[in-house]
Amino acid sequence: MTKIKSLADLRRVKDDLQEKIRLRENADNPEKLVQIKVGMATSGIASGAKEVMSYLIEELDKRNVEAVVSQTGDMGYCYAEPTIEVILPGKEPVVFGKVTLKKADEIIEKYIKNGELVDGIIPRNYETIE
Repeated sequence: MTKIKSLADLRRVKDDLQEKIRLRENADNPEKLVQIKVGMATSGIASGAKEVMSYLIEELDKRNVEAVVSQTGDMGYCYAEPTIEVILPGKEPVVFGKVTLKKADEIIEKYIKNGELVDGIIPRNYETIE
């Protein structure tokens, strides 16, 4: 356990706990929030997926966008790493490929906030079995 030596330490612990509580509460109803899955298989990590995931978490928080950002394994699009899947509430998932920090910013501003499609969408090549 971390020793609390100042008011700043106490605030940091409080903020960390509140974030964990928020994540737990949001996990109960993720369909009401923007969901982003970052492909974090070996090829994704080598292509910069960790940086993209960190950027998404920070920027969504700064811009007050309620979202759940999680990591997943290989999405099957190794040629297009790093890849992210974005699910807007009530919409079908969209997978974006070759996501750089600049592209992640564009996805947040145009697609997530305004619903505008942006370049980099990987076409769906499968059908869901009902």
